[in-house]
Amino acid sequence: MKKLKTAILMLLAGISYNIQAQELDVNLQIRPRFEYRNGYKTLLPEGQEGTSQISQRSRLNFNYKQDELTVKLTFQNTRTWGDVPTTTTADKNGVAIFEAWAQYNLTEKWSARMGRQVLSYDNQRIMGEIDWAQQGQSHDALMVSFHPKNHQLDMGAAYNSNAENTFQTPYIVANYKAMQYAWYHTSFDKLGVSLLMLNTGYEYANTAAKLLVDYKQTFGTYLTYKTKKIDSNLSFYGQTGKSTDKSVSAWYVGAAFGHNITDSFKAGLGYEFLSGKDMNDGSTVIKSFNPIFGTNHAFNGYMDYFYVGNHLNSVGLQDAYLKLNYNIKKWQFALIPHVFSAPNKVINAANEELDPYLGTEVDFTAGFNFKKDITLTGGYSQMFGTKTLEFLKSPGYAGHTNNWAWLMISVNPRIFSWKK
Repeated sequence: MKKLKTAILMLLAGISYNIQAQELDVNLQIRPRFEYRNGYKTLLPEGQEGTSQISQRSRLNFNYKQDELTVKLTFQNTRTWGDVPTTTTADKNGVAIFEAWAQYNLTEKWSARMGRQVLSYDNQRIMGEIDWAQQGQSHDALMVSFHPKNHQLDMGAAYNSNAENTFQTPYIVANYKAMQYAWYHTSFDKLGVSLLMLNTGYEYANTAAKLLVDYKQTFGTYLTYKTKKIDSNLSFYGQTGKSTDKSVSAWYVGAAFGHNITDSFKAGLGYEFLSGKDMNDGSTVIKSFNPIFGTNHAFNGYMDYFYVGNHLNSVGLQDAYLKLNYNIKKWQFALIPHVFSAPNKVINAANEELDPYLGTEVDFTAGFNFKKDITLTGGYSQMFGTKTLEFLKSPGYAGHTNNWAWLMISVNPRIFSWKK
């Protein structure tokens, strides 16, 4: 390690002669996670058994600053333990670039950033990092930020292709073809106000095999009110535009209220409504709200039954939940029961309308700060599903004990830091 530091310092000294104000920070993350999945993301089908595995994220982060220039480079490998043999000559997933961007501060109030970057705002309901997923989420984009005192306006854009083509080629990556957004935030004493406008274009081929791009708009506001005892938020978003030549008309509302009963104990209530579509609705209009780039694991139960790669273009969701947090010394505990129901009609094959109640999920998590750079977290969740949820998650079986447990260790050491 001493030789590595010496080599880096000599290199920096050689390239930084007569250049002032430089900083380099290098840190590492090793994050293995054990999971027992016995009805995770969907009800376990009758006759099937649960499974267990260990996944791991490994990241190496380089953060560099020189006067008005900031650069970040993050190498990442994600794997499942045992997905390649012990004598392998090549890794299954290889090493990927999670972040690779450069930012230049044009003035004290204006900056521009380009490259692979995380776009994360507010409570991450619409745009988030998805940090729970080992691979995370980042975008190839250009972002310009205007940030005078007590205000911030971020404007971003992206345009994607699957290769350096010489003629029009279908974009076959499971991603948007083009994206533009604007996010504004300000605060008034204890009140925080954010506004978001997101325009996403997805490519498709029409009946004549012509490549077209339809744009869907997601727009709304996120409000927070915080005092020493109260932590609350209210959000509303609408969706309009078109998707694969179908009109979009959907909406979302979410509210949460938290109260610090003591310095260690906090209790809260929350509710979310994501619009859906009656199963006997014959119109072509898309009425089901899509959280787009949201960190959806943090919402609607940790078992990921809803909106984590599933439940899209469905009957929507109502989620009423209670959240209890207790912290003591190095320990953190949380208990979060959810009650789920469908806001739109669920119709079975016999054309019968089913009970809208989908089930109750109970999530328990615990965390322990073992050392300065080492954190242990774990949890247990159980879904008490209904026949209606069983119908939506066919061929899942609600009578099974559908549960999920996990344990994760996150090691985050700073391995090198230098400042001139």
